[in-house]
Amino acid sequence: MPVKLSNAALTSLNRDIAVPQYDRSTLEAGIVHFGVGNFHRAHQAVYLDDLFNAGRDHDWAIIGAGVRDADAVVREKLQAQDWLTTIVEQEAAHTRARVIGPHVDFVRPGDARALLDLLARQDIRIVSMTITEGGYYISPATQAFDAAHPDIVADASSFDAPKTVFGLIAAGLARRRAAGAPPFTVMSCDNIPGNGHVAENAVAGLAELVDPDLARWIRTNVAFPNSMVDRITPATSDRERATLRGAYGIEDNWPVFCEEFRQWVLEDKFCAGRPALETVGAAFVPDVAPYELMKIRILNGGHAAIAYPAALLDIHFVHEAMADRQIAAFLDRLTTREILPIVPPPPGTDLNEYKALIARRFANPKIEDTIPRLCFDGSNRQPKFILPSVADRLRTGGDVNGLALASALWCRYCYGETESGKKIAPNDPSWGRLTVAAQRARHEPRAFLDMRDIFGEAAQNPVYVAAFSGALSSLWRRGVRPTLADYLAERL
Repeated sequence: MPVKLSNAALTSLNRDIAVPQYDRSTLEAGIVHFGVGNFHRAHQAVYLDDLFNAGRDHDWAIIGAGVRDADAVVREKLQAQDWLTTIVEQEAAHTRARVIGPHVDFVRPGDARALLDLLARQDIRIVSMTITEGGYYISPATQAFDAAHPDIVADASSFDAPKTVFGLIAAGLARRRAAGAPPFTVMSCDNIPGNGHVAENAVAGLAELVDPDLARWIRTNVAFPNSMVDRITPATSDRERATLRGAYGIEDNWPVFCEEFRQWVLEDKFCAGRPALETVGAAFVPDVAPYELMKIRILNGGHAAIAYPAALLDIHFVHEAMADRQIAAFLDRLTTREILPIVPPPPGTDLNEYKALIARRFANPKIEDTIPRLCFDGSNRQPKFILPSVADRLRTGGDVNGLALASALWCRYCYGETESGKKIAPNDPSWGRLTVAAQRARHEPRAFLDMRDIFGEAAQNPVYVAAFSGALSSLWRRGVRPTLADYLAERL
């Protein structure tokens, strides 16, 4: 009979399952985290659990927060099991499970008053977030904060009851400033180049609409460290819950399955102290930019490259896509020829070894990461993971045939059906707009490039336009496999 996860049940679990080696009742909160999803729990929360297990920094426990309806569901599921989570790390040759416990509470989503009261507390010294690439209110083409977005304008006009993450953070900082209290650090854990700068522009940009003096105070006094985060963490489904029950005898409302590999690289830039994360594997460096550029261009760009050909060929799992010789060859050639030459290696890093590591991670059959997850939100991911490489290649006079093909495959996917005629479910917040553009582009490829907020200057570059148009025309005229074959044979 499976054991329902709870504090009381920890001593009843299988001895092979690691459990917290610290007294959770003695933990004190130091961090508020927005976006208590799978990645956060498999990454930041695991590092803190390791730290607490080492007997360190028990005053840095996490209180969860969120602004979406989905966050209320996560809160309910986690509250029922005393905020505990089972993490299952899977590699091809071995698997291990552990229960982590660094969370101590979760503010009810929608309760702005309670959250602002929490952010005003001086024991809260870091506010962190994993809100996805699309959650920062930035223009895809310019990467500038969109102060005119209706959500931001609404928060500025009702600053005492904001609804966005950035409105809540700015209002929380305003309370601390009014009370003469020191600010907290704002720490982004999302896959965005310069994520600390982007978070600063969002928080201070919203504050500027309310009180320019507050905005200046934020820019002067609040720390926004840049960071690079990495761990492949698929979504949880009933399959994972059933696997956990069958293999480990645990009933967990929301377990997290992930790979064993994890990496966290941060600027040591905190205005109110920080936990000693360097003692449990995090790296503090003077400049995060080379690490995040490498990861975003090679890993995230690689995900975008394999996602759409696999989807169009009705391949469901990422490891199955990597087992497809043609897709794996496309990824290897694209990365080697068009991406590695424009990525400066971080200190002590061999980019070819990193490329091989990424391919092995993608091919891990235990993870069962899905192609639909990788395809999600292409309108935000293409401008962050693919198109910056296009811009760099064009600046250096390099060809962009593979990168253009990656975006043409995305366009073909947005048409809404696979090559077999299977309907593709809406998989982007802008799906309606994308589908209309993709349908027009079937006969007029430039119609997709007319979305200038996504494609930016690339849409006006004749080299890129020709490469994209040729690739998309080939996909419609001949299909995915012949088009990939042409690229691999240097005919595209």
